[in-house]
Amino acid sequence: MDQLLLLGVFICMLAILLTLIYGFHKVRRFQRFILNSFPGQMESSFTLALDKQFRQSEALAGIFIELGFKKSLPPTRGWAASPDLLREIALHTLHAHPKAIAECGSGVSTIILARCMQMQECGHVYSLDHSQEYAERTRQELERHGLREWATVLNAPLRFYDLNGEAWPWYAIEELPTIGFDMLVIDGPPEEVSRLARYPAGPLLFGRLNAGAVVFLDDANRHQEKKILQCWAKEFPNFRQELRECEKGCAILLKDGKKMLVDIDSVAEDRVQLMTDVDRSRVQQDSE
Repeated sequence: MDQLLLLGVFICMLAILLTLIYGFHKVRRFQRFILNSFPGQMESSFTLALDKQFRQSEALAGIFIELGFKKSLPPTRGWAASPDLLREIALHTLHAHPKAIAECGSGVSTIILARCMQMQECGHVYSLDHSQEYAERTRQELERHGLREWATVLNAPLRFYDLNGEAWPWYAIEELPTIGFDMLVIDGPPEEVSRLARYPAGPLLFGRLNAGAVVFLDDANRHQEKKILQCWAKEFPNFRQELRECEKGCAILLKDGKKMLVDIDSVAEDRVQLMTDVDRSRVQQDSE
């Protein structure tokens, strides 16, 4: 009886094994069929995806080297700004030395901008966020990196504004200081908030930008952001628009039509030297 039971178990296991082998063989045949049917497309798609990922890894490594971070940064995937955009705004900030920066949507970009303020030892970042949860996360990250004195995350719940006879939901800006800003980074609110969700940044904040100020708009490859740029071009002709090749698209607007002076590649080497000087100064202060 025991022998028959063992024989039955063996036959079942053998049947399962043969089924798995057969299934694996069929999957491999199907895989070869797909690769042979579309060799150029598959290879091209894979190469393109690999190139994109490498570019983001390269940009993130550049950020750590040029800004000298000692601790890890929050994730830069999903809704967060991509590393190539973060490097663009970091190098511009360190080159142009803006004294006051306004930001729509807090996160890893807030950490990057605050570190730039710390390195140049002047200036401040004011970040609007409608989510108390995400705002608090950013404050905790600023604290973890020792950057709280260089950036303020403002609770800015969404409220309605009457713009051109229409009601637009956007950040409450009552807590935003009534000063002129030298730089504006727009990475919020999310597109789910409303149609052309980031359009109100123009009517509500462009008038508070100093002459020569620079605006960065993330996700410029999306259809909604392209329409926003068209609207802004008509309403604010004194803002010259440029596009940068970033993963999600980056639009740069320059107030009074001034040419973008920063060259992301030519500036990078100077940033490493600046980082070294700042860190050396910090060590001397600690020793005193």
